[in-house]
Amino acid sequence: MNDQNPPPTSSTSPFPESTPFSSADFQLNWAKQDLEQRCGFSGGRFTNTNKILTSLVGAVFSVGFYLLVIYVLQPDPRLKWISHMFLARGFVPYCVVFFFFWSVAILFFKSRKVNFQRKTLGLAAVPQQPDFFLTPSTARAVLDRIYTLVDDTRNFVLLNRIERALSNLQNIGQVNEVSDILRTQAEYDEEQLTSSYGLLNGFVWAIPVLGFIGTVLGLSQAIAAFGGTLESANDINVIKDSLKSVTGGLANAFETTLIALVAALIIQLLLTFLQQAELEFLDECNDYCHSHVVSKLRLAKDA
Repeated sequence: MNDQNPPPTSSTSPFPESTPFSSADFQLNWAKQDLEQRCGFSGGRFTNTNKILTSLVGAVFSVGFYLLVIYVLQPDPRLKWISHMFLARGFVPYCVVFFFFWSVAILFFKSRKVNFQRKTLGLAAVPQQPDFFLTPSTARAVLDRIYTLVDDTRNFVLLNRIERALSNLQNIGQVNEVSDILRTQAEYDEEQLTSSYGLLNGFVWAIPVLGFIGTVLGLSQAIAAFGGTLESANDINVIKDSLKSVTGGLANAFETTLIALVAALIIQLLLTFLQQAELEFLDECNDYCHSHVVSKLRLAKDA
């Protein structure tokens, strides 16, 4: 006599008898695979970054950059003028370099997080068999399947969106509200994307301002030195010495601005490319929801 429980029949399962899922379907573990989590820091939700981690990375690279300037560029007579721009122009270049590398760290971590989020597009969260439809009764089984694919849907843009829509479908049973929920969540995701670039946009604004501060300080130095030159107009040797201070102030003015503008330009270009990639990912999420969720919706009596 066989004491084992008989396997469930297809009549008790919301899925067709031939399950659409296979053992080859992969699972994403945000707690273990997110780059910030792997570094021992609390990972930002979705594509947000941890400010403490990125600032530390920026500081480390800033120190490394200045070690390169001091021990490699400065001893070389041909490159000494470059080291002079970063070492002899006051505090502004130091601030610009730190903000630059902090921005690069944010962009790097965000790009890795976007690539990780994109992997959810390959998950078989909703069966695509022609005879499968989403109804209030099948929504629970799909949610159970999603919970086996990732460790926490709240950390994944696409699955968080689908979970909210299907939870509403299961609890309320209104099929016509699923599209509205998906649309509202998509708008929320776009707003969150925009807010995630707030710090970077602040750096893009602050870096040129620092350059202009260096310009003002340099011009003030040059003007003060030029005033001293006029006072010593009777002695040609003193005039020559004073003009060195004038030209030094002008060099400080223009070189700090140059460093800041180049840094801001690089950050802005990288930011634009990454933001475009993230917007494309959100568009792909919209297409996924339309193709794999909305197109499968049916009233219970029609399924």
